[in-house]
Amino acid sequence: MRGGNAEASGSDDEAALSRAALKAADGDSAALEELVETLDRLRIVQRMVGSMLLDLDAVDDVSQEVLISVMGSIRQYRGVGKFSTWVHPIAKRRVADHLRRQRDATALEETDLPAQRFSSMVASRTALRAALAELPEKYQAPLILRDLEQLPVAEIAARLDLPEGTVKAQISRGRAKLETILGAIE
Repeated sequence: MRGGNAEASGSDDEAALSRAALKAADGDSAALEELVETLDRLRIVQRMVGSMLLDLDAVDDVSQEVLISVMGSIRQYRGVGKFSTWVHPIAKRRVADHLRRQRDATALEETDLPAQRFSSMVASRTALRAALAELPEKYQAPLILRDLEQLPVAEIAARLDLPEGTVKAQISRGRAKLETILGAIE
């Protein structure tokens, strides 16, 4: 019964969000304030953003950007489907913006890249993320932390609670599998 109550509560929250969003879309500023407060209280946006970002420190900042975007585009909400479904693409765009800004701010040094340079292997960061998603989970985190976030192997090992040798092996095997997915670059 406990799961049923949580499910009912979730659908009640979703219904309340949809009602407030429809009122806000019609220009009701009090409903917009209620909507944003409810989204923040239920941590819906934070969970969405957190599922898309590895950098946990950035989740709150990007979540705020999402809430601002929701406020700015609420008049486009038509009440079709769940409100959280309408918010999800907004969250994806703000996460993509954050990753783009982060990438632009952190120029990669040639010596920091793996032997088969990611810059020549993929046309975009999106393609790389899609390819990484196809890898077995045990290779994803070490590769992302090393090649995208440029963390030292020792820090990766500490974060993942693995021996450094295991992390090095997972990075090497992950790169090989990623290269196969992306296609060999001559």
